[in-house]
Amino acid sequence: MDRNYTELAIWMEGRKLVNLTYILTTKFPKEELLALTGQIRRLATSVSFNITEGSKRQNPEDTLQFLHIAGKSLYKLESQFHWASEQQYISKEDFKIINKKILLCKKLVSGFINCYKLIENEK
Repeated sequence: MDRNYTELAIWMEGRKLVNLTYILTTKFPKEELLALTGQIRRLATSVSFNITEGSKRQNPEDTLQFLHIAGKSLYKLESQFHWASEQQYISKEDFKIINKKILLCKKLVSGFINCYKLIENEK
């Protein structure tokens, strides 16, 4: 693929997701810092990191693998935020905001995977 990853909408939205995640997790209880807070932050950063790594791979299978990992991280992140909401670590409004951002990122990753597959199949 070898594109400048910072120009990809998928990466830009991933960075926004990381920033929002860090803001929301500052509200979590201190005893969750090494557990849930850390897990959620790692998952959020994993999305943009895997998009970055995938964009620099020369092998299409490798690129797709990293994009799929980014997608899986989004599903795990969504699940973790559901749990955080149930524990009332974040408000219902904050949950709606983060869930909307996660949904957007999931759509972008899925669309990017599908588009990338089409381009590769045409070669």
